[in-house]
Amino acid sequence: MARQNALAKSGAKKAGAQSAPEGLRDQQQPRRNKPTDGPAAAAELDRLIHERVRLAIVSALAVNESLTFNDLKQLLNTTDGNLSVHARKLEEAQYVVCNKYFDGRTPKTEYRLTTAGRRALERYLGHMESVIRAARGG
Repeated sequence: MARQNALAKSGAKKAGAQSAPEGLRDQQQPRRNKPTDGPAAAAELDRLIHERVRLAIVSALAVNESLTFNDLKQLLNTTDGNLSVHARKLEEAQYVVCNKYFDGRTPKTEYRLTTAGRRALERYLGHMESVIRAARGG
């Protein structure tokens, strides 16, 4: 009996009946594609900055001349390891520069946003603004 139901269902699909579960119907509707809509727009996003912690680091540095590792850690409420990994990725992309020094016997790490990092953030924000405008229909 179960096999007959399975065969009946597969036969209905082959016969061209296209019924989707209620929640999937909306996802199957065709979308209007604008230059800033869909997969092409997502591909244009700077994936390096798009990640939440990295975007927060770049944004914080954009409004401050420099911040120490501990300043960023406290501001972003993140762990040493998490901040270190994300800051290193930004450093490798030359979006931030890292300066290590000693204040007496205490090691300090200071970050600054580079010109390339500032340009990347401005491009990212401009792109996000256009995506938001397109989503709002304007």
